[in-house]
Amino acid sequence: MKTTNWKLLCASLFIAAQCHQAFAADFAIRDGDRVVFLGDSITEQRLYTTYIEAYTLTRHPQWKLSFRNVGWGGDTAWLRQRAHPDEGQLFAADETKQQKMVEDSVGRGLARDVLPLKPTFVTVKFGMNDHSYQPFREDIFKAYTRSQSQIAKVLGEHGARLAFLTPQPIEEKRPDPDKDARNQSLRRFSDGLKEVASHSGAAFVDQFDPFMAVLLKERANSPGGFIGGGDAVHPGPIGQTVMAWAVLKGLGASASVSSAEIDSAAGKVKSSEGCRVEHVSAADGGVSFDRKDDALPMPIDERAEAALKLAPVLDDLDRLDLRVSGLAAGQYDVTIDGESAGRVSGEALAQGWNFANAHGPITKQAREVLKLVFEKNNVYFRRWREVQLFTFPSWAQGPEVEGKRAANLAQLDKQIADLEARIDQARVPKSHRFQIKPVAQ
Repeated sequence: MKTTNWKLLCASLFIAAQCHQAFAADFAIRDGDRVVFLGDSITEQRLYTTYIEAYTLTRHPQWKLSFRNVGWGGDTAWLRQRAHPDEGQLFAADETKQQKMVEDSVGRGLARDVLPLKPTFVTVKFGMNDHSYQPFREDIFKAYTRSQSQIAKVLGEHGARLAFLTPQPIEEKRPDPDKDARNQSLRRFSDGLKEVASHSGAAFVDQFDPFMAVLLKERANSPGGFIGGGDAVHPGPIGQTVMAWAVLKGLGASASVSSAEIDSAAGKVKSSEGCRVEHVSAADGGVSFDRKDDALPMPIDERAEAALKLAPVLDDLDRLDLRVSGLAAGQYDVTIDGESAGRVSGEALAQGWNFANAHGPITKQAREVLKLVFEKNNVYFRRWREVQLFTFPSWAQGPEVEGKRAANLAQLDKQIADLEARIDQARVPKSHRFQIKPVAQ
């Protein structure tokens, strides 16, 4: 068998296994959580984190939740962008000295950017900068695992649950990204992170392998281009939707939004789960009914539609199902509140149609939630990085300028609170009128 075909087969089998894997554990995020996303520039992009946040908010509209992103470009597990340790000394130090340096660096970084948020659940995603974009180095690896262990220790002492996320692979335009020495290094860093998670009692989420499987499959079909958009290190919305898919699955996120089965011939509801269906009426070879779901589907970023062809995002995370039996063969127009949701065959409706990302008011409402979450996260980024942490020159420091800072922080805090209130309103499901009519021949 040729190498390329073998890679394609392995990638396809891996994706198939991922698609059917059952996660016994409950979703790692819980009602009442204050979630913090800690990481480097890939986290700072506010893409995969916003998609995870939007999933949680729409899937659990009654939960009280808050989310804050404290990603920082160029950062590492020893929080070099926040505490600025001497990395030459860090890598060369013996175990005792290195532990003291890590305790100082991690302690100061978390104390400034994470602990004041009083998190109950934190995701930690480092590794891309840590491995220094070079073949595996044991000295850096030791600093990395020691620092991750210290992060777990400090957060645990403050009552926060923790999930370690591996980095995704580097996506150079080559047919064999798994042979890239940097990716091989990242794979070893990820394996080390799994051991850290096991020893510290933290959750471990591997997004490296799922992303690599998708990457190998696509490379076999098309050697050039970035499947995720963006660049080799920073995926765009497409790639970060794949990342969010892998992370959410690893956190135990469920697939089902709701489901309903209707007997069109009898004009009655056969079953429903996670929704209420009523006022069923069969006429002229079609059927109409009212449906109100308990939750909204996870919104898919309009810029990331292509991700749905790369990974089974809808099957694994976003099942908003409708099954209609008793329809004659042929095509049917489905409308929701008078808006076209799609043209579906009677056979597909009988088997079950997932309309989580179909056109119409439900998808529009979910995407409005996503839009507001993006807006809120951008405001928080400005509040944290541009106002709270802004350093004035010595000649400009004093009570007057600090008073202005405090006033600006209060203004931004109100803006964030207002946006969170709007998000809570926007994620409440509504009742909709469905009509399924045969297409005129």
